[in-house]
Amino acid sequence: MKRKLFVITGLVAVALVAYLFAVNGKTNTQTETKTEDIKQLVHDYSVGKKENENASITSQELVVTDKDANESTYSLPEDEFFVSIAPYVENTHPCAVHSLTGCQGEMVNEEFSVYIEDTEGNVILDQTTQSQSNGFVDLWLPRDKTYRVTFTHDGKTAQSEVSTFENDNTCITTMQLNENKSA
Repeated sequence: MKRKLFVITGLVAVALVAYLFAVNGKTNTQTETKTEDIKQLVHDYSVGKKENENASITSQELVVTDKDANESTYSLPEDEFFVSIAPYVENTHPCAVHSLTGCQGEMVNEEFSVYIEDTEGNVILDQTTQSQSNGFVDLWLPRDKTYRVTFTHDGKTAQSEVSTFENDNTCITTMQLNENKSA
């Protein structure tokens, strides 16, 4: 009887260890990271500093998939929303969830004047910036608001409304630059 109890206890222990190994080795892990670190991680993927992994960014999290298809997720800041904008003249692509490692915009390493104000007229951003090698300009904006965004480049302007609510798009590829019209 003692032997039978010992064998059953051993089998339960083995099963428990196997279960714990499977749970700890699962392919989708949630990782807690400081706001500064998550922003740097997003930037590193966006500019191509991280290789052999795919990364996309939703309104709530950064999702990284390694070469073995293991997926890790990182929560984004509660008060900031990531959006990446690719102004274009000729070519664009449809997109909603930005792939930091896959989306490619038309206007690579170009200088833009970027002006953003909220619906109350408060200026959020008014500066000159350069698109990255993927043709996108990455921005962190306050969450749960709607903004009027204007990009100007080489005498051409694109305007759009962008919102930062849960489940809003993180990839904006609809801002076509057109000739400025004089009054």
